[in-house]
Amino acid sequence: MSKPTPEQVEQLVAAARSARENAYAPYSRFPVGAAVLAGQRIFTGANVENASYPLGVCAERNAVAAAVTEGERQVDAVAVVAGARDVTPPCGGCRQVLNEFGPEMLVISESPAGIRKTWHLSELLPDAFGPRSLP
Repeated sequence: MSKPTPEQVEQLVAAARSARENAYAPYSRFPVGAAVLAGQRIFTGANVENASYPLGVCAERNAVAAAVTEGERQVDAVAVVAGARDVTPPCGGCRQVLNEFGPEMLVISESPAGIRKTWHLSELLPDAFGPRSLP
């Protein structure tokens, strides 16, 4: 796992901000953009809701899917920009998906007002179930 540079972190957050503009969130009105750094490349995703609520997909999962589609299997960092007043870290399901691709990845969350927090994924999902949990 590579530690992202400050410049990469800024690029990642900017990409998440931009992806948020394309979110499809007519039901919750809670647009979210995400970007992952994998293989020194940035992959983005936006949340996509559905009238059948459980079928919606989070921005983080869409960004991971974009990276995996391009052959990446390790994520070094993820940035999330949501529509709440305060920072919004990834939901529990997204934390689990992210864990599959980098338990120690850097997680950056920024509010639209520019308030930012960072964690390592293992802080947000301690003692996670993952590939090592399987026989």
